[in-house]
Amino acid sequence: MIAIIIPARYASTRYPGKPLVALTGPDGKPKTLIQRSWEAAKQVPEADAVFVATDDDRIAEASKAFGAEVIMTSEECSNGTERCADAMMRAGLEADLIVNLQGDAPLTPPWFLSELIAAMQAQPDCDAATPVLRCDPQTLAMFLEDRKAGRVGGTTAVFDAAMRGLYFSKEVIPYVGASVFEAGHVPVFHHVGVYAYRPKALLKYRDWPEGTLERLEGLEQLRFLENGAHMQCVEVDARGRVFWELNNPEDVARIEAVLNREGAA
Repeated sequence: MIAIIIPARYASTRYPGKPLVALTGPDGKPKTLIQRSWEAAKQVPEADAVFVATDDDRIAEASKAFGAEVIMTSEECSNGTERCADAMMRAGLEADLIVNLQGDAPLTPPWFLSELIAAMQAQPDCDAATPVLRCDPQTLAMFLEDRKAGRVGGTTAVFDAAMRGLYFSKEVIPYVGASVFEAGHVPVFHHVGVYAYRPKALLKYRDWPEGTLERLEGLEQLRFLENGAHMQCVEVDARGRVFWELNNPEDVARIEAVLNREGAA
């Protein structure tokens, strides 16, 4: 069984109430961020089940209203991975893989998750995996614009020759100069907010204490790296689609522009 869990909390530090923010598509009809994320997950053919995991009654009721199965989780979960572990335990899910689609990534194409699942199935020694996407000049420009303005935007990733994750950061890494825009081949990889875990790895994660790097960066996946776990990066191809998470209020207009350009309902 492959289960997709969408962790969602109301009390976001940077953007309180974010899962219930409305995003308007080309048909003029608004849908909440959590609904658009759930609809993205439902397009993944390998998924046997899709759940919204939350500790907030407002998110739970809104999710049930558009047809989602909801798992209520502890208020003590400090991040999405802990919430996935808690949801797995509370619901008694007997899954081969748990896939975490962050509730702020409605532009995630279904093949990102399909390729992540395939990579995990091909590497039984892998504890967890996450997609990475080579930045195009437009995305890199948005990253640099956010950092210049003091905003935390997307996350970048670096990995070794075997695609094992080395580090993830909210800074733009590696450092790049203006020449990359002229060359057209951007050596920066955008970390996509999706994870696949072995259930055993999720249980270990729950028992590990928060690491120093995880706390400084505010990135949950660094707990795997700080404990020597195998976090595989899987390069995906956007096939011309723009990928962007909703991290700040400024991202609403960016995402709505993509929805309208791509004709999403």
